[in-house]
Amino acid sequence: MSKKITYNPEIPYNDLPLLPPKAEIENTTILKKTIAASRALSELKGAITNLPNPRLFIDTINLQEAQASSAIENIITTEDELFKASIAEKKNDNPATKEVLHYKDALWFGVEQIENRPILTTNLFIAVVQIIKENLSSIRNAPGTKLKNPATNTVVYTPPEGENVIREKLKNLEDFIHAEDNIDPLVKMAIIHYQFEAIHPFFDGNGRTGRIILLLYLKITGLLDLPSLYLSNYILQHKEKYYLNLRKVTEEGEWEDWIMYMLDMVEQTALKGRRQIADIEKLMNEMGTEIQKKLPKIYSKDLMLELFRLPYTKRNQLEKAGLGNLKTAGNYLKELENKGFLKSEQVGKEKLYLNVKLLEVLSKK
Repeated sequence: MSKKITYNPEIPYNDLPLLPPKAEIENTTILKKTIAASRALSELKGAITNLPNPRLFIDTINLQEAQASSAIENIITTEDELFKASIAEKKNDNPATKEVLHYKDALWFGVEQIENRPILTTNLFIAVVQIIKENLSSIRNAPGTKLKNPATNTVVYTPPEGENVIREKLKNLEDFIHAEDNIDPLVKMAIIHYQFEAIHPFFDGNGRTGRIILLLYLKITGLLDLPSLYLSNYILQHKEKYYLNLRKVTEEGEWEDWIMYMLDMVEQTALKGRRQIADIEKLMNEMGTEIQKKLPKIYSKDLMLELFRLPYTKRNQLEKAGLGNLKTAGNYLKELENKGFLKSEQVGKEKLYLNVKLLEVLSKK
């Protein structure tokens, strides 16, 4: 499957081959892995569809995805800080946390766009990176971009150069994404991700934009209804292998290891997501039974949905959900804290209430 190619990491890779790849990419090993990955993805999709509110855990998953995706680029914030920042009205002064929240906003922007028009385009990629970076980023139009090994400072890759060249390669990528062919969608996803990262169309934000494209592609193909796959944590845990396999495609035309890595990422992430949903459902049922027993006057299914939407909640979240006015909602939260179900914390001028056991489940790696 591999073929040694002429490649110099110091020279802009304007000869990056167009798609589809000329090599045979679907051998028996890969096709067997696609079956396992597709099955795991289907089980996750079914588990989410069967939830009382399919969007129930999506905000939490998206925040975790945003945090891990940004951590790959060494933009570090804690999940706890992120969960707080997503619900608190207090202005957040941590630039890393703000950038991670922009990732979540960019993902949901992409989801809304493809729900209206299920097409992945260069213009959509630009809009996504502009939200991530909170600026007017566009296609690279100046030379000098080189990717270096942070340990040795040696150049490992120089992406294509020249705005017209980059746009032509992105147009080819668009055509490949939407072409009617016989390539398994998950194999195609792996190829799309490699090509986007190899084109490296922006000065910054390519990795995060590329990972959002993965989730949007899974939605467009119907493999997922919602962006409910926490992919970046897998990459974070296997970062060296991720970059090694990317380089093997570039330097040797070796697609198999890259595709197998991406398929394993989908399979393992989907299996973990399914387990996490099962753990949260179990906890939600146990806590619901206990609240119904100890605080029967305030228990309701709608209350449980709010307590499990994100680890933190507050009075006006309950009010928005129709569970009572601010005073009533505040009393509910105080009673839940008194009985040990929640733990309060002052953030700025408002009080947030943490579902400690939910955070414990979400923090399992």
